[in-house]
Amino acid sequence: MTEADERLRPAGERGTEDGTPFGPTYHRGSVIMRGPMIPQDNSNTSLFTPDKDTDWLHMDPWRVLRIQAEFVDGFGALAELGPAAAIFGSARTGSDDPAYQAARRMGHDIAQQGMAVITGGGPGIMEAANRGAAEAGGKSVGLGIELPHEQGINQWVNLGMTFRYFFVRKTMFVKYSSGVIVCPGGFGTMDEMFELLTLVQTNKVTRTPIVLFDTAYWEGLFDWISTTVRKRGMISDLDPDLLVRTDDPEEAVRVVLGQGRPGR
Repeated sequence: MTEADERLRPAGERGTEDGTPFGPTYHRGSVIMRGPMIPQDNSNTSLFTPDKDTDWLHMDPWRVLRIQAEFVDGFGALAELGPAAAIFGSARTGSDDPAYQAARRMGHDIAQQGMAVITGGGPGIMEAANRGAAEAGGKSVGLGIELPHEQGINQWVNLGMTFRYFFVRKTMFVKYSSGVIVCPGGFGTMDEMFELLTLVQTNKVTRTPIVLFDTAYWEGLFDWISTTVRKRGMISDLDPDLLVRTDDPEEAVRVVLGQGRPGR
């Protein structure tokens, strides 16, 4: 065949010096490419070429990787923590408030029993519980969250993390806490409490002792739930053993330790 005849053949039928129709094979992962399908660049070239367009930093695929990284970091930090109890409560509670002193005592007593104390890592009730655990020589864990006005992890935490995403942080609370004490707090505290109640009530997690500390503070909310909400058929009856309300820090600790209420 003459050179002119070779040029007239369709591209896919042209031969090469080694007798193959397309020449060398190019591999990109599990994909093979030959002839005109071989790209002009390669993965390494793309990786090391500076990218002036940074819009990808704010796109969902990149967020997925950040979320995944938070889960990996959280699981890695807490997997060997051992038994733990969470204490939720307001960041606005002052150190002279009786609730602060109660949370400090509960954190201390839980740590003395060999359990880690997990809080949101901030000030107020969270600081009090971490302080009590640290003073007892125990594991004092703070799982913080990035917020515009957040003050960061309190000084009594000896194992801390800060999360971007609330749902990743709440997963860590639920996964690594075998009992929860909920002290007086606002929307954040109630969000954490209702999330846990929902998961337990729907059997998405195993039964977890939940203690509401300061009966007067929670009375109005749960009166409304047991009357208005229940009577309208919006919820089923709350399992009477699902929640314990108490004003006694010692009783709260006994419940999260799995020792139940006195006389039971």
